[in-house]
Amino acid sequence: MSEMVDRDDSQQLVERVEQAREPGGRLTIIGQGSKHFMGCEPQGESLDTTDHCGVIEYEPGDLVLTARSGTPLVQIEQLLAQQGQCLGFEPPRFALNGSAAGTLGGAIASGLSGPRRPWAGAARDFVLGMTMVNGEAQRLHFGGQLIKNVAGFDLPRLIAGSMGTFGLILDISIRVLPVRPAAVTLQHVLPASEALAKMIEWQRQPLPLSGLVYGQGVLSVRLSGTAEGVLSAREIIGGDELNDAASWWDGLRDQTGAWFAEPGAVRRISCAAAAELPEIGGEWVLDWGGAQRWYRGDAPLAMLEAYARKIDGQLSCFRGADRKKPIPLADPRLVEIHGQLKSAFDPHGVFDSGRLLVQPPLAAGLQSSFLSDPAAK
Repeated sequence: MSEMVDRDDSQQLVERVEQAREPGGRLTIIGQGSKHFMGCEPQGESLDTTDHCGVIEYEPGDLVLTARSGTPLVQIEQLLAQQGQCLGFEPPRFALNGSAAGTLGGAIASGLSGPRRPWAGAARDFVLGMTMVNGEAQRLHFGGQLIKNVAGFDLPRLIAGSMGTFGLILDISIRVLPVRPAAVTLQHVLPASEALAKMIEWQRQPLPLSGLVYGQGVLSVRLSGTAEGVLSAREIIGGDELNDAASWWDGLRDQTGAWFAEPGAVRRISCAAAAELPEIGGEWVLDWGGAQRWYRGDAPLAMLEAYARKIDGQLSCFRGADRKKPIPLADPRLVEIHGQLKSAFDPHGVFDSGRLLVQPPLAAGLQSSFLSDPAAK
């Protein structure tokens, strides 16, 4: 286990935000840089969180961990593993220099979740509370450290996935899960249509699913639960057992597997799991039981956009293409709401917002009444 460093750099970070309030000041938050490729090129001076690290509190019996935003995910997972626990949303640890990387703050700010997401929940579902710094260099406290006493506006879920556009996360309290005592991965060689039908059928049954993905002609099913439950489900699923399954799922989670290693832009469509399959040439991977679809190929962007609209999905370029286009919001109608929230949290435009969507005009005179509510602090 790598050494866990405990360092509180919050005062220095707050001072940096205060300095950036000067005209023309702009900051872009960065941890280990494992998600630098997402969205547009970051704008502004880098605000490094890696020196603000360490676990503040961990109560295995309560299934709650509180840590600073710059704490490496690898160290957190090593600590949890000693107690037979894990991060249930399986945050991706995109490799840097061949090693798994990423921080807790980056995992929550990006809102990314791994293969277990449809059955365990998304990153935002595990956040109980947090401390953040807004564009006024004010420390704001939301939520709590126990599931039963979280009160006030559920703003931590709003911050999850905001890509640092609303402010700087200082520390986060998250719910963790016990590692299931038994797990097995089974595989079937099937055409895409049959694979999707199987995925939908199995998701409608009370099976201990924790991963369901189809790619390169192979349907892979991960079962996690009690030994008896996994054995019973295995008889229903059938198929061949995958050896070294943990490494295989890590390759999918961290996008280090063979499919993601191929050259070319990778696009992502988020949609209903049962949405019809595309009739578009190229290579597809159906993750999350069909609800997350990865594409690599030469199809025109307009064709992919038309397909996404047809199935009421959201299309985005995940990596490897034009970085002039930011990460879109799921619904265009949310742009105005995002602009209002941006104005409330960051009225001076201190934090880089170009990565998530085109910079919205700041709403003049918007009153952030919800931030002054005592229950939200």
